[in-house]
Amino acid sequence: LEIKEHYLELCENPVQFENASSVNNVFFDEANKQVFAVRSGGATGVVVKGPDDKSSVAFRMDDRGEVKCIKFSIGNKILAVQRTLKSVDFINFIPDYPHTEFTQECKTKNASVLGFCWTSWNELVFITDQGIEFYQVLPDKRSLKQLKSQSINVNWYQFCPETAVLLLSTTVQGNVLQPFAFKVRAGSGTMSKMSKFEIELPVVPKPAKLSLSERDIAMATIYGQMFVMYLKHHSRTNSPTAEVVLYHLPREGVCKKTHVLKLNTTGKFALNIVDNLVVVHHQSSQTSLIFDIKLKEPDCAVNTHQPVLPARSIHPYRIPLAGPAVVPSQPPIPCQLYSSSWSVFQPDIIISASEGYLWYLQVKLPPTVNLLQDKGKLMDFLLRRRECKMVILSVCSQILQGGEKGRLPIVATVFDKLNQVYKEYLEAEQSYTAAVESGPSRGSAAPKRPVRTQAVVDQSDMYTHVLSPFTERKGVSHKFIIAVLMEYIRSLNQFQITVQHFLYELVIKTLVQHGRFYMLHQFLQYHVLSDSKPLACLLLSLESTYAPAHQLSLDMLKRLSTANDEIVEVLLSKQQVLGALRFIRSVGGHDNVSSRKFLDAARQTGDQMLFYTVFRSFQQRNQRLRGSPGFNPGEHCEEHVVHFKQLFGDQALIKPSTV
Repeated sequence: LEIKEHYLELCENPVQFENASSVNNVFFDEANKQVFAVRSGGATGVVVKGPDDKSSVAFRMDDRGEVKCIKFSIGNKILAVQRTLKSVDFINFIPDYPHTEFTQECKTKNASVLGFCWTSWNELVFITDQGIEFYQVLPDKRSLKQLKSQSINVNWYQFCPETAVLLLSTTVQGNVLQPFAFKVRAGSGTMSKMSKFEIELPVVPKPAKLSLSERDIAMATIYGQMFVMYLKHHSRTNSPTAEVVLYHLPREGVCKKTHVLKLNTTGKFALNIVDNLVVVHHQSSQTSLIFDIKLKEPDCAVNTHQPVLPARSIHPYRIPLAGPAVVPSQPPIPCQLYSSSWSVFQPDIIISASEGYLWYLQVKLPPTVNLLQDKGKLMDFLLRRRECKMVILSVCSQILQGGEKGRLPIVATVFDKLNQVYKEYLEAEQSYTAAVESGPSRGSAAPKRPVRTQAVVDQSDMYTHVLSPFTERKGVSHKFIIAVLMEYIRSLNQFQITVQHFLYELVIKTLVQHGRFYMLHQFLQYHVLSDSKPLACLLLSLESTYAPAHQLSLDMLKRLSTANDEIVEVLLSKQQVLGALRFIRSVGGHDNVSSRKFLDAARQTGDQMLFYTVFRSFQQRNQRLRGSPGFNPGEHCEEHVVHFKQLFGDQALIKPSTV
């Protein structure tokens, strides 16, 4: 059971690199997701491993001192290496460009370079203890051009590659943060200052003072919004446990404290973001917690969150043995989870330098189903996850498997949550179609087609995976089956979603199967089941089981008013030829119908007087429309004229009127 409850796991195919025991330095570049293993300052080799083979590369460079930082620009175009506190070295990796190194010293006097960040393939920012310097690299000239600079005292910095936002820690306590945003426009980058904000530090007894540590801050995008996450270790004395405080950082406007995640424990923590969930790793208990900031707690302040699920460890991971000495039967070695040698990077990366592995952290949804008892909350949680459809459908089936008592309100809640997302997608699709059909308007961007996520569970999904198998399940009362089907239809109607005919068919078949004909009659009479041609045809097929179904079908077809041809076909197939003739007259279609079709049907009955009546009726129509009772060659009624003469003689034919 414990194994089944691991809702976090390390990816199956990690990035492998030379571990720390065989190289001097291991660096990680968050922008390109690359690990650099550096030997002897690069003289005996630098091996770069990325998420795929394209981003992996190996090379050598001159040993010009200990490497403090090493990163490729986006697309592996230019390599930047920091070896001193005063300058950064560059090497071109663009084909046909000179491979020799060139150097850029920081321009601020007496400043020390804390690090650098690439913002595009040829632009980067130096962060010094006295401010930032924004440069453009000119690879053909092997030089740099300064674009902008800003003077500010800096303690430490963090950079979010996803949003290209740089965060600088300023002031003595380090808790005033100054963000800068970088953008690429018309081939060159821009740097803009955002609103600074203050991190609220815990209150401690005087004269002690706390300062904000770089280790306690992380930046990430959650649900499309940028957040600064602060790991607050020591709260006030009445709340001694740690918490994660989220500050929403908009591109424009003021940064505000918006969420507090209660950890309910103390110790060493690390943060990841996986599938818009905040994952908090706790080293001493070797467990992780997950938080969903879109799930509101009913008994808490608006933006105070408890963990969504109980704490669980990451799924055990085994490292396969490699090398010539490995015996095939030798079992893989268990990986030490939550090791002190682990480094955690945003959004979802865990690196073990000692073992030489880079993993992506993943969320497993199936184990969450049994850990979250509130099915409404569970559905809210699942609908926001990437790979959710099959898990959602399995939850729907699971709910229907439980006892029937008190189930229907839960079923209704789940159906409504699913159909709300379904409706939002249908409306977005409708708006997109309307925008495309109306054509582009001046000054507006081209409409974007809405993305159909796995959270869109449509009627076909529900029919195939949940409702149809449910109607065939043994030991379930037909009352509960019908109630569930009608509940789903009620939910669709509530969200003004057109109900597909196959759902109505499922209701009708279920009612007939259990002999609930009176209920079927009621549903049709009071239009609980909407009229449609496929439904009318299904009712026709049920005539042998339930005789009134024939008339119910005809009534439905009449109500549709666009099904006149189908009604005629139905009546003729039942040999109700005069009924078909009367109906077609009542809707004003007598002048256009095929005389041969009616004469064929009348002749097949074997009733001579019926054939006489129908034949004479069409002769009269011909006389009225064309002034002659005869049939046109195109009507192909010659054999019926011959048959009429054989039965009743020439004298029975209506003679053409003579003027």
